[in-house]
Amino acid sequence: MKDCYRDQISAAIDALKKKKTINHFYFVACGGSKAFLQVASYIFDKEIETPSSIYSANDFNYRSPKALNENSIVITCSHSGTTPETVEATRISRQKGALTIALSNQQDSPLWQAAEFPIQYEWGPEVDVSDLNKGILYGLIFSILNTLNPCEKYEHAIQAVDQLNTWTVNAKEKFAERTKTWAKELKRESLIYTMGNGANEGECYSFSICWMMEMQWINSSFIHSGEYFHGPFEITDFDVPFLIVKTLGNNRKLDDRAYNFCSKFSEKVYLVDAEELDLTGLDESLKEYFATPILAAVLRQLVEALAFERGHSLSVRRYMWQMKY
Repeated sequence: MKDCYRDQISAAIDALKKKKTINHFYFVACGGSKAFLQVASYIFDKEIETPSSIYSANDFNYRSPKALNENSIVITCSHSGTTPETVEATRISRQKGALTIALSNQQDSPLWQAAEFPIQYEWGPEVDVSDLNKGILYGLIFSILNTLNPCEKYEHAIQAVDQLNTWTVNAKEKFAERTKTWAKELKRESLIYTMGNGANEGECYSFSICWMMEMQWINSSFIHSGEYFHGPFEITDFDVPFLIVKTLGNNRKLDDRAYNFCSKFSEKVYLVDAEELDLTGLDESLKEYFATPILAAVLRQLVEALAFERGHSLSVRRYMWQMKY
């Protein structure tokens, strides 16, 4: 990670250290940015007793959480820095005295101006993963955890951010031929379900609402692995495609159960399994967390191959940015 981004994270951490009490962490954004933040809330739930919540920005604005006050930490994100709902959520939070930290690709954007501590990330295929949004997020959240509860585990996690690029490149190479084959098989499908849970829930959700529905105009829905048997499994059939993403750790049991049933009745199950990742050198207790951004890169690789096979650019929109809404 570049020093300039470390410095921005450090400024936010210095402010957090001055807080005598922290009552709640709020993660607030829209669409893919909300999905991207979801893993942070999951990690906080598992690692600390301070409660955390993930909100769609306008839900946050209108619901107006009672606990939001000067003892709260609000972390927001918008790639462009112009998402009005997220800018408003940041403004409201700061107005109520909360410590506001915002992640964005764009400096001096409305979100950048609204937050007390803005943090920039880079974007593009050639950028080191540690400087992309997920690398910056992991640098931030593990710095927060190490501030609240200093320990070797979190120190290791902060250092591991710089290994994300190597692990990601290796994973993309491992899955390269598979994703090309899957894209050829899926290119004429009008519906693709996505299933997962735990640390991967946000990325599976993003695959459905962003990659499939927004960028490929393919009908899709994210199904939580634990919810599959409480209704959704009734739509399972031999010709219904499912993309299943298996996590590591305790929550893997939910994915295993869903996969075992689904693969009996559907001939179109596509499995992306965190157990296939090479995370050499990473502490076992961190693998569940660090697998998520790497799996996300594999999912992007799949959708890029699918876009090529379908002749449908990921940048094409019918409504988004084309009109007022």
